[in-house]
Amino acid sequence: MGHERMDEFLQAAVEEARQGLAEGGIPIGSVLAIDGEIVGRGHNRRVQSGSAILHAEMDCIENAGRLKAADYRRAVLYSTLSPCDMCSGTALLYGIPRIVIGENRTFQGPEEYLRSRGVTLDIIDDAECVRIMQDFISARPKLWNEDIGE
Repeated sequence: MGHERMDEFLQAAVEEARQGLAEGGIPIGSVLAIDGEIVGRGHNRRVQSGSAILHAEMDCIENAGRLKAADYRRAVLYSTLSPCDMCSGTALLYGIPRIVIGENRTFQGPEEYLRSRGVTLDIIDDAECVRIMQDFISARPKLWNEDIGE
């Protein structure tokens, strides 16, 4: 737990977060991998799409398209930030067994609940993921609070 080296999948999620920031959005990124291949990628697009629900994980899972239940059960969801209630619920709904989280310092979703439901969480505590969010939260606090329902 914590301070592991960032792997290529989390790095892809960070690239998604940077893309979201470049588009004027909230810098959170996510990828879905099955059997070592990225099958979906996305970033928070609430601002860009005027969406109430397009958090990074939702965008990623949507972009992966309709998958079979057996596919989700072999999947790993990567997110630069600890998934909120909505995104955690989606992972539970589809039976995604493992979530790799870039950081949970700036925001922590219902991690204990996910664990209680049998989901494996790997918290990387990546300094770059923390820095991206801290910079954004200090620059755009009102937008950040809107994103987390505050």
